[in-house]
Amino acid sequence: MPYLIKHIDQIAREKNRDVLFIVFDRDVFDDGNHDEWPARKDVISWFESHNIKIHPCGNIASEHGFDSYGGQLYIDVPFDESNPEYTKARDYLENPDGSMRTPGITFCYLPLEIAMKNKHHDESGFWEKLWE
Repeated sequence: MPYLIKHIDQIAREKNRDVLFIVFDRDVFDDGNHDEWPARKDVISWFESHNIKIHPCGNIASEHGFDSYGGQLYIDVPFDESNPEYTKARDYLENPDGSMRTPGITFCYLPLEIAMKNKHHDESGFWEKLWE
């Protein structure tokens, strides 16, 4: 069943804060439906078992084209080194040197300042007018 997936920059503006998300490299995992990628299933299971909310999200919205959903996941945790949920997520996804634990999975950070550059996307009818 189709459902609407929000772009990560829209989520940042709605939360009014910097946001975290996970991107899966399609060159590494693109062997069919992203819901079936074992590494993505492992990530989802880990977050669920640690009661950290995640949601599908799109990349940063662009007025110059569309990108299909590639399994990206928004992590509903503030980017804050003193937040225990953040440090759990970081330590699960990254090695101590900051490199990623799993090839093809990238732990991303989007500052609100960057997301605000697309605030005009939130205006009523913006996308409809753009593609008329």
